[in-house]
Amino acid sequence: MTQPTPRSDLDLAVRASLVAAFARARAEAAPYRHWLVSRVFPPGVTDALRALPFSAPRLDGVSGKRELHNDQRHYVDAANMARFDVCAAIAEAFQSREVVRTIEAATGADLAGGYVRLEYAQDADGFWLEPHTDLGVKRFTMLIYLPDGAAQADLGTDLYADSATWAKREPFVDNTALVFVPSETTWHGLARRTITRVRKSVIMNYVTADWLAREQLAYPETPVCR
Repeated sequence: MTQPTPRSDLDLAVRASLVAAFARARAEAAPYRHWLVSRVFPPGVTDALRALPFSAPRLDGVSGKRELHNDQRHYVDAANMARFDVCAAIAEAFQSREVVRTIEAATGADLAGGYVRLEYAQDADGFWLEPHTDLGVKRFTMLIYLPDGAAQADLGTDLYADSATWAKREPFVDNTALVFVPSETTWHGLARRTITRVRKSVIMNYVTADWLAREQLAYPETPVCR
C-alpha cells in the first residue's frame, strides 16, 4: 500500500483538529452569541502560518477599515495554496464536507452554497478597526489568532453591545479563535492601542455567491458541499 505523503498527513491532521476543536467549543451569550475555540490546528501549523513571507500593509496614517488597504492584503488563494502546503491544508479542511457539517452543527450557521475565504491579516502599529457586524455576504466568521509572544496578549478582538458600547476584549492566545455567525448584533472591532510587533491572524469566512472579489477565494468556482 502506498504510504501517505507528508502533505496528505497534514491535510488529515488539520481537518481532524478542526472537527475536535468545534466539538469542544465554548459558547458565550454576551454581548451576543459567540464561541471561543481552542487548539484550532494541530501542532506546528500556527508556527508555519506565522512564518509565511508576506509583508504587512503600510498604513500611511490611515486606518479604521481593512478595505482601506485592499491592494496590500494577502489571501489563501490559488497561488498561495500552490506555493505553501500549510495554506493548501487549511483551505482544504474548511472546504471539506466533514468540517462544514461540524461547524453547522456547532453554531447553527447555514453554509450551503458558501465559499471559503481565508485572509492572512497582518496589523502594524497604528492599525485599528471601527465596530462593524460582518452582516451581509458573510455567513460565518472565525478569527484565528497567531500572537508573537506574551507581549501581544492584549491584542484580541473587542466585542460591542452596539455600535458604540464596548463590552469586552478577547485574549489574543495562540491557536485560539473567536467565532460568530454574522447578524445585526455582532459588533466587533479592534480599539486603538499600541501594537507590539506585527499582529497576525487568519480571518476565515464562508461567503455567499454574491462575493464579488472572486480572486480572494480559495475555490472561486466551487462552493462547499454538505
